[in-house]
Amino acid sequence: MSDNTTGTRLNKYLASCGVGSRRACDTIIKEGDVFINNSRVDNPALRVGPDDVVRVGKKTVTPKSTEVILFNKPRGLVSSASDELGRETIYAALPPQLHHLKNVGRLDKESEGMLVLTNDGDLALKLTHPSQKVEKEYLVTVNQAFDNEIIDKLIKGVHTVEGRAAAKSIKRISPRRLRVVLETGLKRQIRIMFDAVHIKVTKLVRIRIGTLTGGGLETGQWRTLDAEEIQALQQNPRQRQPRVSDDGGQSGDEPARKSSPRGAKGLQRRTPMKKKGTKNFQNTKRAPKKTGRGTSQKRKPRGRR
Repeated sequence: MSDNTTGTRLNKYLASCGVGSRRACDTIIKEGDVFINNSRVDNPALRVGPDDVVRVGKKTVTPKSTEVILFNKPRGLVSSASDELGRETIYAALPPQLHHLKNVGRLDKESEGMLVLTNDGDLALKLTHPSQKVEKEYLVTVNQAFDNEIIDKLIKGVHTVEGRAAAKSIKRISPRRLRVVLETGLKRQIRIMFDAVHIKVTKLVRIRIGTLTGGGLETGQWRTLDAEEIQALQQNPRQRQPRVSDDGGQSGDEPARKSSPRGAKGLQRRTPMKKKGTKNFQNTKRAPKKTGRGTSQKRKPRGRR
């Protein structure tokens, strides 16, 4: 073991070996499962030097080159290395050489879309810890139309078994389809939130993490992410700042829209009004002119021929 100023911290070293995130490695170390040069250690702050041999349980571990892949998870697979109920996991759709990678966060069995897998514990922590506030965007379909007051309620937050759950933003696409953005990752958060307002989610697809989207990746396919894409995972889209006009007012951006009392009904197509001066070709008969009192021209009496 090295002194307190050189070498790599033990929890960071284990994370680079793919053991888990730094937080998970802290727990493993404190449980007494880690050995350095055959000596049991329980301090995550210990330093590991280049000549030290580190063992977790009976397995010697060494740092691995960082691997990060993006997987377009199909519906029906569990986001886990194994399942106690015997259900098929995501690793059934991945080649054996990727089975050492661990999924970052989860998508439940009925959900689909973007899922990151990596052996970089630090990256996994950055993408999942609530303090980092990394955005995840989902395309959500529900079983019924609803008023916009429900959207306001979901953004303010609802109380669930997992705690208070709130969306960062919700944008309606149609009466039953929405874009939902989260900064937190409670278990089955979106489904539980909609259940709390008596609405059922029928389809849920993750379409963005940070600023990275999964465009072009077919369901069940995966690809390796490059350095630029890994950086994009950790960055949220920039918020548009309103411009200030000379008179002190805001300009350049539209004012925030208020919830319509019509709710979902306001999105239904209305019959367009007939424009003045247009003809109705379904009825080509000309209506008789109406005459009445107060007209400027008097009707001339019809004479005999």
